[in-house]
This record gives sequence, C-alpha cells and structure tokens, in this order.
Amino acid sequence: MRRFIPVLSVVMAFHSLTSAAEPSSQVAWTADTLNLLKQASLERGRIMADSCEACHAATDENAASDYPYLAGQRAAYLFKQLRDYKNGNRINAIMTGMAAPLSNQAMADIAAWYSQQVPAVPVTTPDNSLAATASALVARGDPGRLITPCSACHTESADKPLDNPVLAGQKAAYLEDSLLAYQTGHRHNDTYQRMRLIANSLTRDEIHGLAVYYASRTPSR
Repeated sequence: MRRFIPVLSVVMAFHSLTSAAEPSSQVAWTADTLNLLKQASLERGRIMADSCEACHAATDENAASDYPYLAGQRAAYLFKQLRDYKNGNRINAIMTGMAAPLSNQAMADIAAWYSQQVPAVPVTTPDNSLAATASALVARGDPGRLITPCSACHTESADKPLDNPVLAGQKAAYLEDSLLAYQTGHRHNDTYQRMRLIANSLTRDEIHGLAVYYASRTPSR
C-alpha cells in the first residue's frame, strides 16, 4: 500500500529547511557601512533617540523594566540590532515596528549617539553562590564543553569584534532572557550561531549566574 505524507508535514519541513538556510543577519561590515557609522551625526541621533528614552534611558525609573540600557553600548552593535529588527532577522513586536521606518542613516545616527552616552550605574548585587562559576566562565570558559571565555568577546576593549555588545552594567533580567532566547532559538541573529552554540551548553544556573555577574560590573567608561 502506498503511503502519503500529509501536506502539512511537507510544508512544515520545507519551512524548517528554508529558515535554517536563511542568514542570521543581513548586515555586512563593508567600507560603506563602517563609514556610515564613522560619519554619523550625534545631533540627529540625539533628536531621534528622544522617543527611545522612555524605554531605554539609563535612569533609576527604568531600572525595573524589561528593556535594555543603551547608553554606552557599541555603535556597531546597536546599528546591527536595528537593521536586524527591520529585516526580520531579530523578532520583537515593539522593536520591529520602531525600526521599520528608519533609514540606514537614521540607525547609524541613533547608534552613534547612544554609544557616546554615560552608561547606567549598576544596581545589581553579585550572587555569591554562583560567582565562582560565572567568573570562571568569563575568564576561562569551559574547553570540555567547547565554551569560549566570555571575556574573549564581551569587553569594552576596542580590539574586540565590532558587533559584540558590552555586557557590564546591563540589566540582569535582560541578559538572562537573551541567553535563554539564544538557547531556545527564539533569538537567532548571532553571526555563525556562536551565541546559540554557547547558550545551548550552559545550564540554567550558569545563565542566571552570568547575567547577575555582568549586571553587577561597572563599565570601564
């Protein structure tokens, strides 16, 4: 007897294959893109960022919200995230709509302005019960699980990859949610799947510990 595969199963399988084949981001660090960031207008960025401050301001009033701080973040990282929201490579109901009307120039201006702002002062208290494990992962990683040290990418040093975010002083809840989103695949705009691979190797306690560790650190600037 000939067996027929349900049409829905075929459609779902095709969608899974095509989704996996899609690039995690459509941002390429070409000379033109780098020049766009280099020549961005801080004044235009300040004016446009005014509408962002209700959610992303580095203030005490915003400390309890789920939205990340943006002040002091790398311009290239912010530019990439805005582009990824607009292109559909990163999904968020609010940010997709906010990024949709922005031009590349507008994104560069906003990103450049935020990169020059003073970061928020950390208010998170280190979790001593998880501090040793988190510190080890930051400094040495875990070669046995192919986990690279977090410090290899996530410091404020200028020699780190352009699109890696600064984590020190960021909200613990946001960092934890981001790692969990990478772990489940809900967030998938990481280049070469590097964060998804790392997050998949972390335990729930390690994710929480790393989030609290970075949230309690003071940015270098």
